Amino acid sequence: ALSSVAYATGEIVLVLALAGSAAMHLTLPIAIAVGTLLVIVVTSYRQTIRSYPGGGGAYIVAKENLGTASGLVAGASLLVDYILTVAVSISAGVAAITSAWPQAVPFRIEIALFFIALLMVANLRGVRESGTLFAGPTFAFVILVGITVLAGLARFATGNPFTIPPAEEAQFGVQTLTMFLVLKAFASGCTAMTGVEAIANGATAFREPSAKNAARTLVWMAGILLFLFVGVSALAVMAGVQPTDETVISQLSRAIFGTGWLYYLISISVMTILILAANTSYADFPRLASFVAEDDYLPHQLRDRGYRLVYSNGVILLTLAAGALVVAFGGMTTRLIPLYAIGVFTSFTLSQTGMVVHHFRKREEHWQLGAAVNGIGATATGVVLVVVASAKFHDGAWIVMLLIPLIVSYFLWVSRQYSRVREELRMRPEEITDLNWQSANRLHNHVVLLVKSIDRRLVRALQYAKTLKADETEALYVDIAGDAEAFRAQWQEADFGVRLKVIESPYREIIGPICEYVRSVPRWSCDDVITVIVPEYASENIADTMLHDQTSFWLKQTLFSEPGVIIADVPYHMDDPCAAGGSAPKSVPST
Repeated sequence: ALSSVAYATGEIVLVLALAGSAAMHLTLPIAIAVGTLLVIVVTSYRQTIRSYPGGGGAYIVAKENLGTASGLVAGASLLVDYILTVAVSISAGVAAITSAWPQAVPFRIEIALFFIALLMVANLRGVRESGTLFAGPTFAFVILVGITVLAGLARFATGNPFTIPPAEEAQFGVQTLTMFLVLKAFASGCTAMTGVEAIANGATAFREPSAKNAARTLVWMAGILLFLFVGVSALAVMAGVQPTDETVISQLSRAIFGTGWLYYLISISVMTILILAANTSYADFPRLASFVAEDDYLPHQLRDRGYRLVYSNGVILLTLAAGALVVAFGGMTTRLIPLYAIGVFTSFTLSQTGMVVHHFRKREEHWQLGAAVNGIGATATGVVLVVVASAKFHDGAWIVMLLIPLIVSYFLWVSRQYSRVREELRMRPEEITDLNWQSANRLHNHVVLLVKSIDRRLVRALQYAKTLKADETEALYVDIAGDAEAFRAQWQEADFGVRLKVIESPYREIIGPICEYVRSVPRWSCDDVITVIVPEYASENIADTMLHDQTSFWLKQTLFSEPGVIIADVPYHMDDPCAAGGSAPKSVPST
């Protein structure tokens, strides 16, 4: 949450600049309005922590109290929010770098993608959030930005004011100052509140009493955030900050301290905390995705942990989505901000509304006060959601407003698919009886052994085919080179004891003729099967794989969808001492 200080004031300034420099004095009142909203939301989330000490994420709270549909909307909003957190935080971190080192501007996207990839690798290796690791950069940021605010205010208080020199690229406009423009600036400033819900979501991370410590931390965080955000906004008005590509904190620290070591130290601290803010999503996005997948609303691959006990698939999905956003929006924080607040305030509103219902259902001690507090919070964030959606609609908010319903629709589709498959796979009582009967009356098995050439791959495949005790076993050869007669002669000479079937393929197609032949094999009952044996050379490495065609792979993919067909892949390994009739090793090492 603290990292939003790095860009929230700049977003307000950028919008107000559309009405000219005279409108810039509204930056501080808008910042105070955002601060007031922050106090309301923090007070509301204290109620959430008290009622959900085990973690009160918007998805869980909304689902338990408002129903599945509201929970899915909250979950979709949070997933979008976490993706945008990575894209926005990394882009803002790169902006801190390019503000101090302008020569890096042409490589903005590449630098952002590098940091995203770095976060992905670190999280895939199982690096977890450590209080000790995060405390240093966080305290450094708070102290350095706090010193900047205090030093700037002290200069104005002692009669030694400073101003930001006018910049040629200052982006002032000639638009009329209207209430809609002010609301638009307020909507941009609301990005300062992103991340406030993180403490309520992770209350279990605090030492006991966890709920009390989490609530205390939330108050301290809000107080620090309020001081830094309002302080930076006040200095921006007094010093005449320019709406340029250079960040507000960079402009202020340069004007106060010059371009010495302290200025670069502040820039590095801003960059560092923004990257750490992005890393928070790498903890929360995969965890939330696993919760949703556990409820059958996302693919189960997102539910399972990898071998380092991290949700590897969630980490990779987050990386790809955030990287795509950075590339699509040119790594520009300002272009990403309009997408950001929609998901945040949707989850705020649903979470607080769910808490109101929770109070009325549970009727805990002082529940009336709790319901009133959460009701005010839900109303405030709901109104802001409407303001943000209206003010930022044409700037890109429409994308998220369209994306969230699409994600919810995908959730519902996934759930229906899992329900359909689960019902289809459920064992019926009559099927158990049939299974016992079929054990005594063996089903028919027609084996088709695919043959490409007479070589060592064929030996093990033939041995396997003869162990199946099938009703009928035949070899199938597709003639694409016009050598059918020669191959028949070789087959007869080898005398494998298996009948050979040759299919002519004048258009040199392999997969189609094989599939047509397999479909033509009669099945006397629905339970009879056709076993297709595919002899295959097992490549030794990736480079070796690229040297061989992938006919076997695509053939297996095609036959997999055929009902009643079983595919048996018999690989030939060059380093297998038992391959092609070789002798077995004298001893097998224990594992």
